[in-house]
Amino acid sequence: MFASSLSFRTAVVLGLLGIVMGITMAASHDHSVMPAHAHLNLLGWVSLFLYGIYYRFHPTIDSSRLALTQVIVWALGTVVLTVGVAALNLGKPQAEPIAVVGSLLILSDMVLFAVLVFRATDTVAKAARFEPAE
Repeated sequence: MFASSLSFRTAVVLGLLGIVMGITMAASHDHSVMPAHAHLNLLGWVSLFLYGIYYRFHPTIDSSRLALTQVIVWALGTVVLTVGVAALNLGKPQAEPIAVVGSLLILSDMVLFAVLVFRATDTVAKAARFEPAE
């Protein structure tokens, strides 16, 4: 499977969960987990969809195991962070380590994405150099 395909599919699933979460908050008139809802939508729906677009425009990266790993870790980190933030906002301070682990997964995965982006940019820049004709 390509990283872009997994990214798009996971983004849709997490986006649907975010919508359900929002409808549930509205129906119950309890918006205490709004920060978790925002994290789920921005990290799960928006970020993953943007990753999918980036990977689709970079086919050599899209087919790499490293890109696939990046998408999986991001999705996992998003779910862990969302659960931790929701629990914290529901008054469960013992969930703080869960939020911390999710945050660190997201941070380390963004570093991995940066490596993929900068490595791709360097490769394109080297390929685009013009050499004088001999």
